[in-house]
Amino acid sequence: MNRFDGKVAFMTGAAAGIGRATAIRFASEGASLYLVDVAAEGLEETVKLCEAEGAEVASAQCDVTNEEEIRSNVEACIARFGRLDTLCNIAGILLLDHFEKITADQFRRVLEVNLVGTFMLSQAALPHLLESKGSIVNTSSTSALAGMPYGAAYGTSKGGVSALTRTLAVEFGKKGVRCNAVNPGSIKTAMMGSGLLPEDSDPQLVMRAMSIGPPRGPEVVAATIAMLASEDGIHINGEEIRVDGGTLA
Repeated sequence: MNRFDGKVAFMTGAAAGIGRATAIRFASEGASLYLVDVAAEGLEETVKLCEAEGAEVASAQCDVTNEEEIRSNVEACIARFGRLDTLCNIAGILLLDHFEKITADQFRRVLEVNLVGTFMLSQAALPHLLESKGSIVNTSSTSALAGMPYGAAYGTSKGGVSALTRTLAVEFGKKGVRCNAVNPGSIKTAMMGSGLLPEDSDPQLVMRAMSIGPPRGPEVVAATIAMLASEDGIHINGEEIRVDGGTLA
């Protein structure tokens, strides 16, 4: 399939995990890409993988909590490619700890990256998406839909992403811009590997986050993001799609 021939996608969190898998998926379907992440080395590797698929790729280090960097990179994308059709907000951080041990600074940091970053990117990209009648795909989580243990900061941030997604869908749907979200469950990524459970965690509570079937890699999430951003998802707006192997079924 070449669902993104002539289209330009801007992606955050592209250095690894779901961001990298999504970039490769879009590249394989003909998209030109503007990729950002704070991790320069991983980002460089993603660029090579996407170029191997024949894609034209630009990239830059970008901190999604820095509004100036966000806006300058969106403008750099337009300067390079002349348009923007899809924004994929994928950058995120995970914090797992007992609720009473999470500090206010830690809580704020998770919200800044996961929620405020998504807000600022969407705001910066919207004028260009309105021109192209494009779309936004946000990365929420099953933690936004059900209580998950030890993830108070993460779940709160993703609940905000889900609410923001619906708001943008309603506010801009009549103007031609769609906004949807994916809600991954437990996906095999480096972030999940680094998100070690706290001491004295309850195994029975942890099982709430496990999929029914075998664990899957980030490519299953990438496939759903690509569908939502493409013409195949033209009549889907304000939706959240779980990619969780039946966790919340």
